[in-house]
Amino acid sequence: MKIAIVGAGAVGCYFGALLVRAGHDVTFLGRKPHVDAINARGLLLEMRSQEIHLRARAITDVAALETPQLVLFCVKSADTELTGTALASKLDSDTVVLSLQNGVDNPQRLHAIIGNLVIPTVVYVGAEMAGPGHVKHHGRGELIIGSSPRSETLAHTLEAAGIPTTIADDIEKVQWMKLVTNCAYNALSAVANIAYGPMAEVEGTNEFVASVVEECVAVARECGVILPDDMVQQIAKIPAAMPTQFSSTAQDLARGKPTEIDFLNGFVVRKGAELGLPTPSNFALQTMVKLAERGRAISLAMKV
Repeated sequence: MKIAIVGAGAVGCYFGALLVRAGHDVTFLGRKPHVDAINARGLLLEMRSQEIHLRARAITDVAALETPQLVLFCVKSADTELTGTALASKLDSDTVVLSLQNGVDNPQRLHAIIGNLVIPTVVYVGAEMAGPGHVKHHGRGELIIGSSPRSETLAHTLEAAGIPTTIADDIEKVQWMKLVTNCAYNALSAVANIAYGPMAEVEGTNEFVASVVEECVAVARECGVILPDDMVQQIAKIPAAMPTQFSSTAQDLARGKPTEIDFLNGFVVRKGAELGLPTPSNFALQTMVKLAERGRAISLAMKV
């Protein structure tokens, strides 16, 4: 297939690398340092047991994109409308888009702009950009995609490339479950610059995380999404399963990039306000991350 990876960060580069390895015609759309490195030396995929160098094509401008059959849309939530508007003219009516983004409303926002089939996709992968054109895989790597007339064919294509893929009829529920997980740990990891394992060892953390989860579950219920009764217990297991993992929000802060906090805890806060539900724990986390973003910006400005 002719495939475009729109937003060639860690998630896009990891799944794009597997698709390149499977023989697909993949173009990566990303930032200049990564694009230059990929075009000059290829894409380096580092896994636990091996390093794979893959020849690939990368571009910085969507205008240079040839019409793809499939798009893996991996940009940050704040960039959905801007990138979708630029991408729209490069798609034909049969192009399918998988939205590999955090949050729960990106597929709807993107579909409103491009008009194409946008399939919600929940991502479970530990990956980071270890350098320009260098993606490092830490673990997992599966996708859960929403049900559609095209989903079964796409799932077969992804599976054949080594990407475990499940089709979910209740994809909105799966999206909310991922959102709640992000709300529970992303901001805490970011503001303390701490991995999940040591975080859970701090007195009071587990109780605070439980309050965040309970707020999210209540908001989801009022939105018509019933989450499992044991969400607090499920999420409490994550630090032991991923003790060295730093959240994507922590990685964004460390690199001076804008975070997605307004589309994670901030989304729950907004929905809670609309529904008349208090969300003080989520509001506290949203505020702390925004303070950390502002503090970093001031520090950088003073150094200049």
